[in-house]
Amino acid sequence: MSIRSLIAGVLLGTSTSAGAPPEVEAAYEKGEIEVPVAEGTRTIPYRLHRPEDASSDEPRPLVIFLHGAGERGDDNQSQLRHFPDRWIRESHLGRRHPAHVLAVQCPRDRSWSGMMKGEDGTWRQDTSAQSTPELRAVMKKVTELSKDPSVDPTRLYLTGLSMGGFGSWALLEDHPETFAAAVPICGGGDPSAAKIIAEGGTPIWNVHGDADRVILVGQSRAMVDGIRGEGGRVGHTELPGVGHDSWSWAYGPGGVVEWMFAQRRPDPVSLDGP
Repeated sequence: MSIRSLIAGVLLGTSTSAGAPPEVEAAYEKGEIEVPVAEGTRTIPYRLHRPEDASSDEPRPLVIFLHGAGERGDDNQSQLRHFPDRWIRESHLGRRHPAHVLAVQCPRDRSWSGMMKGEDGTWRQDTSAQSTPELRAVMKKVTELSKDPSVDPTRLYLTGLSMGGFGSWALLEDHPETFAAAVPICGGGDPSAAKIIAEGGTPIWNVHGDADRVILVGQSRAMVDGIRGEGGRVGHTELPGVGHDSWSWAYGPGGVVEWMFAQRRPDPVSLDGP
């Protein structure tokens, strides 16, 4: 691993060696996604929670979670931190809102979208970057799941934190008419994509701490201002005095989960393959 990748892992997410609690581990099935790359095929691990009561008679939403850099790797477990584990353990989440939850794991030396470190030491979007195999893997699985009769295709929800916040904005740019709602957290994107995202009509709620020194809140403000300027539907919460960990509030009681689950696409989404 390069020094740059190591630093990114330290700064863009918290990582520990502790495994997931048994009840969380048991709640998520394991799988792999294969995507073509220049050198052949890349295998990307994922975890998927399926609510017990989901059926074709009562389809449930699908939540797509993009983790931060600290959870990268190939253990197919680290990506359960911060949101998927809370989904199982906290009553205001999975028990209140039964849903499928997809958590794909980005490889250790990769990122969801092109990111670069600025002269001020903070991270921002590389606007020249192309779509990554990792996001193509995410959308390949989302496409498959959207055809599952136990999944409600009008309620595909996207959220991600830190590096996953950047990934969320990138997916909104590449698939502007796919998601019923999106909640990017402490990330950033390409402001020149504001028109595309706004025209897609996805309701967005962005969250960022105003004391974040890893990814400056200005990265979020630029996206929010750009989309609002194009007539898009975007809310924005700045948490006063909060640093990089703005996801604890966002996914907590009184955060944005209730808002997210209230959103719905007017018509079922039909997805083509990535």
